[in-house]
Amino acid sequence: MSLLLKNSTRVGLRNPSILLRSFCVSSSAKESNATDEHYDIIIGGGGLVGTALAAALSKNKTLADKSILLLEGAPPFKGFDVSKPYGNRVSAINKKTISLFESIGIWERMTNARVKPVKQMQVWDANSDALINFQHEHFADDVACIVENDLMLDSIYGQLKENAPNVMVRNLSRISDVKLPSKTGKNVSEVTLQGGEKFSCELLIGADGANSMVRKEMGVDVYSMDYKRMGLVATLELGDAGDNSVAWQRFIPTGPVALLPLTDKLSSLVWSTTVPHAKELLNMSSENFVDALNEAFCKEYPKNEAAVKALDILNSMMGRNTNTLRQYPPRVCGVLDKSRATFPLGFLHASSYICSGAALIGDAAHRVHPLAGQGVNLGFSDVSFLVECLAEGAYAGAKLGDKQYLMKYEQRSLMKNVPILVGIHGLHTLYTTTFSPVVFLRSLGLQLTNNIPQIKDVFMKRAMG
Repeated sequence: MSLLLKNSTRVGLRNPSILLRSFCVSSSAKESNATDEHYDIIIGGGGLVGTALAAALSKNKTLADKSILLLEGAPPFKGFDVSKPYGNRVSAINKKTISLFESIGIWERMTNARVKPVKQMQVWDANSDALINFQHEHFADDVACIVENDLMLDSIYGQLKENAPNVMVRNLSRISDVKLPSKTGKNVSEVTLQGGEKFSCELLIGADGANSMVRKEMGVDVYSMDYKRMGLVATLELGDAGDNSVAWQRFIPTGPVALLPLTDKLSSLVWSTTVPHAKELLNMSSENFVDALNEAFCKEYPKNEAAVKALDILNSMMGRNTNTLRQYPPRVCGVLDKSRATFPLGFLHASSYICSGAALIGDAAHRVHPLAGQGVNLGFSDVSFLVECLAEGAYAGAKLGDKQYLMKYEQRSLMKNVPILVGIHGLHTLYTTTFSPVVFLRSLGLQLTNNIPQIKDVFMKRAMG
């Protein structure tokens, strides 16, 4: 029966495909026969970026007839319940990501649930009080929108189940071995699951994270760095925050601490700090944690006197009053139970995103510090570029794994990704030191950027996608 349903799905019958997906999502790999099946595209990894790619491929008119297999090692996604408390993993998505979501038909589903627009962002340096403000009044769109990761994933999976008859989703399907065309001796890639099942495809996509098995099989060089820092996330209760539409980020000596708005009374925290400090914050009582967080935003740290004097001169020359420009974040009153969690921070970039028959997207290709909120946006940007290039190739009659069109994807992604990756890595390096000359230069640069509209607009447009 399962084999008959699989064949029905491949020819695009909608009802059998929905029934099949229900079967596959609740089944483990070892319940199936170890038979060879061929797909046009196999996507390894069913996280945010991998699922978005599957949905975008199915919505593209040129690629809608391609059979797609999405392999996810985790159990079936449990779904999103808007009546439950906010999750602790959220993303600040930009304009280009929203355009992608609109194109695959999920943005309205998200906004009907809960999405918080960011109208303004303030970033400032605790060692000098240099600051930069980004406001939506300068543009037609919001600075960003804060969306829970689970809501994004739920919306994408919902789209796949309802409107993607050419996509098969398999949970509990961990990849144990990958063979690319250079090893198979054919124009196909082969994937073997831990349960022994084998699949082949014209194009294999690695969306399997920073420890990507697909990337390892490609044999590309990788530049990676462990920052020896951890990020701590939590969902926070606020005092009087008004409409709470401002994102706040302060650079303190141990790293940046940021508040992202969720509702009028809730914000999400992303606090980057040293490993011992992160563990200490994780294990604190709720009361002590709230006190430590409010102190991080309000404490007067030792100032770099040369930087402060230079900023005073700069602001007076340009007719700016720093005290008038600066605003202060709302006071944190509580932290939701069990919302605190930590994760390691680091940098990663693959020397190449493609080879014959395979391509990398998202964290499999690049990993970046969360201080600028660009990590998942870069992954979604990869999705847009890859679908665009694959559609161009298919329209021209090329095979899906044709390196000529994969190289176009790589070039477009590199042009977008590399400046942002280098810039964020540079900011992390600049803001993890209290060395006086560095504090002086970074403070001057931050304030100059805020005071010169033309430079500020370039940064804001880049951040908005």
